[in-house]
Amino acid sequence: MTPNLDTKHYLNRPNRKFKSKVAGLGNSSTFVGYLFVAPILTLMGIWFYYPLIQSFFYSLQDISFLNPDAARFVGLSNYMEIVKDPDFWTAFVHSMTLTIVAVPLQAIIALVIAVNLNKVLHLKGLFRTLYYMPYITSTIAVTTVFMYLFMQHEGIATRMLAWFGFPDVSWYANVTYALPFLMILTIWTYVGFYMVVYLGGLQTIPNDIYEAGRVDGANGWQQFWRLTVPMLKPVTFLVIMSGIINVMQLFDQPYALARNGSLGSPAGATSTIVTYFYSQAFSFNRSGYGSAAAFIIFAIIIVLSMLQKRFVKEEI
Repeated sequence: MTPNLDTKHYLNRPNRKFKSKVAGLGNSSTFVGYLFVAPILTLMGIWFYYPLIQSFFYSLQDISFLNPDAARFVGLSNYMEIVKDPDFWTAFVHSMTLTIVAVPLQAIIALVIAVNLNKVLHLKGLFRTLYYMPYITSTIAVTTVFMYLFMQHEGIATRMLAWFGFPDVSWYANVTYALPFLMILTIWTYVGFYMVVYLGGLQTIPNDIYEAGRVDGANGWQQFWRLTVPMLKPVTFLVIMSGIINVMQLFDQPYALARNGSLGSPAGATSTIVTYFYSQAFSFNRSGYGSAAAFIIFAIIIVLSMLQKRFVKEEI
C-alpha cells in the first residue's frame, strides 16, 4: 500500500527535526565552546584522570612495577597498614606542622610586602621581580645555598642566630633544627609568589574606598584592617589554599636535603607525606602501597580545602 502525502509528511517529520537539531547544534555557541575545549579535555583525560583512576586501582592491590603480572587484589589492606605505620604518622605530623606554621606566616609576610610595595611610585616592577625570583629559581640551587647559610661555624645565618642564643650547629643536619630550617626555606621560596598575587589584588581595590575612609577619620592601620583585609578575602583564600597544596606536596626541598641519603634525613626529621609516598613506591618498590599513600594525601588536601572554605565563608 502506497502511503498518502500526509503519511509521508508524518514519517519525514522526525528526520527533519533531527537534522534541524544537528544544524542548530553546529551553529550554537555551546557546541563551539565544547569544540574549543575538547583538546585540553582530551589531554586532561589522558594525563590526569586516567592515571588517577589507575592509581586508585593500584592502591587496592599488592603490586610492584618490577613485576606487574604478579599483582593481587588486597582491598583496603594497604590503607589499613599505612594507618598503623608510625613512619607515616611522623611524616603526617611534619606536614601538618609545616602547614600550620609556614602557610599563615608566608601569607602574612607576602601581604605586608605587597601593601608596602603598592605604595612605591618608582621601580615597582624591579622590586616585584626581585621578590618573585626565589619562586622561579631552581629549588635544588636555593636549598644548597641555604645549607651554606646555615652551616656550622661558617654560615652567615648561623653566626647571626648565635647572637640570640641559638647553638652553632648545621641546622639542616640537626634533628632538632632540621624541620625549622625546612620551614624557613619554604617560606622564603613561596613568599614572593604570594606577594605578586596580593599585589594584583591590591591594585583592583578602588581608591575611592580609601578616600571615604580618610574622610571618616580612619588612620592607616584602620584602613588596612577594616578596608584592605576584607577586600582581599578572595585573594587570601587563594593564597592560603595554594599554600596548603604546595606545603602538603613538599618534596624537592627534603630531597635536596637528603644529599643522596635516605629521604627525610636527618633521622626522619624532614620527612613529609610525599617523601613517605615516594620512598614506599619507588625505593621499596611497593607501588600499590605508595598509591594508597598518594590517595591519603589527596584526601587530606580535600579535607583541608573544605575546612578552609568553611572558615573563610567566601564564594570563589
